[in-house]
Amino acid sequence: MSTIAPIHTREPSPAASTRPVYRVTGRRVLRAEWAKLWSLRSTWITLGLALLFVVAFGLIASAQYKSRITSGGHMDRDFANASAVRLSLFGTNFGQLALGVLGVLVTAGEYSTGMIRSTLAAVPRRLPVLWSKAAVYGVVALLVGTAGAFTAFVIGSRIVSGTPAALSMSDAGVVRSLLGAGLYLALVGVIGTALGALLRSVAGGISVLVAALMLIPGLVSLLPSSWQDHIAPYLPSAAGESMFALHQAANTLTPTSGLLVFLGWTALALAGAAWRLVRTDA
Repeated sequence: MSTIAPIHTREPSPAASTRPVYRVTGRRVLRAEWAKLWSLRSTWITLGLALLFVVAFGLIASAQYKSRITSGGHMDRDFANASAVRLSLFGTNFGQLALGVLGVLVTAGEYSTGMIRSTLAAVPRRLPVLWSKAAVYGVVALLVGTAGAFTAFVIGSRIVSGTPAALSMSDAGVVRSLLGAGLYLALVGVIGTALGALLRSVAGGISVLVAALMLIPGLVSLLPSSWQDHIAPYLPSAAGESMFALHQAANTLTPTSGLLVFLGWTALALAGAAWRLVRTDA
């Protein structure tokens, strides 16, 4: 007589059956990108340099103006007609490079290390990764740029107090110009993020960023004057400067028009990055 031993099936443990199911949501992607941004030492260093550039160069320009005014030194026409806002925002040209470079590193850095594969495996739809990176870094760059602009003006306006350039926060257009400078720096950071995702190369992204903001305007200045008047105002750097200009100069865009043009350049860069992210593998 033979007996058949009963076969016992292993029941799932209560812990396994009650394990929560995590879904990929926009909020969780944002939190992940926020954590990755602040986990890098380069983030703290570069943001600190950007803030230092905006404030330090603005104060240096204000001090130079005050020194020449009081000593009767020679000043060129543009410097002599400067205002406290323009002097304080002199460091914007240097701060934009630091924030733009960090924007490139935010996206292109993951491609250089191979971490982007893990990121896209966790977020298969891909595009939320790009939007989250741009949004997180854009907000951070906005806070840093705005803080630098207001700090430079508050201190710089005291330096040039009693001179023709003197202005206060209550004067017309001052707050708008300072906020415009912060927004401009934030959008430069977003463009850097888009270029990093589009080119997937740190060196390539930085090269294109520097060319768009600094080299191309110099080349356009070599064109005939009639061409310059129709091309130069719509370049990224010129449109961005119109955003925080206190007074509209000849052949320049209004602050609102400059903002719309610069938003168009930002959208174009993000569209190119989104297209490549969806169409090609990491």
